[in-house]
Amino acid sequence: MNLDQYLPVLLFILVGIGVGVAPQVIGWVVSGFIGVRKPDAEKNSPYECGFEAFEDARMKFDVRYYLVAILFILFDLEIAFLFPWAVALRDIGAVGFWAMMVFLAILVVGFIYEWKKGALDWE
Repeated sequence: MNLDQYLPVLLFILVGIGVGVAPQVIGWVVSGFIGVRKPDAEKNSPYECGFEAFEDARMKFDVRYYLVAILFILFDLEIAFLFPWAVALRDIGAVGFWAMMVFLAILVVGFIYEWKKGALDWE
């Protein structure tokens, strides 16, 4: 086994690590020199952020927000499968058509289940 074959792979890995780590290290070093440690009163003013700053940025969000976001991504990706299917419908024939109908039926059943469980209601 010749180790010269692994040199390009090792070089690729090292360059990838360098590209991933170097900007973070540079940003950390530069922010140490010119970064602001604590925001001033103007930065926290309502003009800048739209409302009075009353808590830190790590406040808790309602779980329903994440549930709605996940459901949006799920159904959005499901719809993205329809575009290539529609383009290739003539080529895939009846089998492809009925496969997509089963896929859409499962999607509709999932949507009805989420609707009945109240996951789409925002109180």
